[in-house]
Amino acid sequence: MAGSSTSTATDSPATALGPTALVLGAFSAVGTWAFLIPWTVLAGALAVTFGAMGMHYARKGLGRLWTAVAGTVLGAAGFIGTVTLLWSMS
Repeated sequence: MAGSSTSTATDSPATALGPTALVLGAFSAVGTWAFLIPWTVLAGALAVTFGAMGMHYARKGLGRLWTAVAGTVLGAAGFIGTVTLLWSMS
């Protein structure tokens, strides 16, 4: 073992919130147009939640702000798009 196994200040689960929000937001935005409606609503809501937490921690120095913001925007777009689609069909 060449490296140290002790944790540092940047080793936190909070660093994964932005990339997770980005992946869920992209799935939500694309899934709306593929009619994967139950999954896009869930992925959009989780992307907004994880993105907001990711922005909070990125301001403290953990993680990257741009991935959290992009995931939040994509998740909101997918969630709002799906809700608008369902509302227009009723």
